Amino acid sequence: MPGDALIESRTLTINRPGTSEPVLARVDFRICPGEIVTVVGPNGSGKSSLIRALLGHMPLAEGSVTRRTGLRIGYVPQRVQLDTAIPMTVRRFLSLPRRVTDAQAQEALDRTGVPGLGARQLTQLSGGQFQRVLLARALLSDPHLLVLDEPTQGLDQPGIVAFYQLIEEVRRQTGAGILMVSHDLLVVMRSSDRVVCLNGHVCCEGTPQHVSTAPEYLALFGAEAEGTLALYRHCHDHDHDLVPEGGHIHGPGCSHGHTSEPTAASH
Repeated sequence: MPGDALIESRTLTINRPGTSEPVLARVDFRICPGEIVTVVGPNGSGKSSLIRALLGHMPLAEGSVTRRTGLRIGYVPQRVQLDTAIPMTVRRFLSLPRRVTDAQAQEALDRTGVPGLGARQLTQLSGGQFQRVLLARALLSDPHLLVLDEPTQGLDQPGIVAFYQLIEEVRRQTGAGILMVSHDLLVVMRSSDRVVCLNGHVCCEGTPQHVSTAPEYLALFGAEAEGTLALYRHCHDHDHDLVPEGGHIHGPGCSHGHTSEPTAASH
């Protein structure tokens, strides 16, 4: 794999089950250590399919996915079904499927800002608390790559902003790459290093400033996208190569591309 990419796809194509109709066509994608990449697109654009394919949970019709040797992935799913008839404390949940010590569980809850929830039943948590518990569970594997599929569904606007601030803090603390699927366009533009816009293929990609003015992006999101650039506040004059001990230095070919223009797909 060139450079220091954590995951890379080449001409990734996924067909709808039982058909030759593509959900996604010829997607080239890569994410590096310390980089926050967000995938956006309308409903049915293939966002979650891309994530599942990158994780190895969907068969490819064409192309390839390469993962760095020994890659550890933490995953926060779009939704978790809870059986309310079965009692489950936060502490017990954090030990599924791999048992962790009390100290490890407490450290993960401290890191995600919910230190006092260990004895609480999952069904008693608010939406924001539950998302932080899911994030704590994902961080217990000490991931090189953290993958979050629509992590703020059901949260109000202050909760969304607070969650994305937490994600940025996790990046600063761990140096992990962070890959998100999101529909929170305005907040994404403040929290991401790079945005990939899908609609069955890659419509455009680049820094948030550039994607927010790309014709392909504006055509997909219309009025919802208006004002996105004005609300963009996340400055990209910092250097993500400066990560804590145990993080990774970006290799050649894995630049965050802070000055790159969005590129329209050729197909």
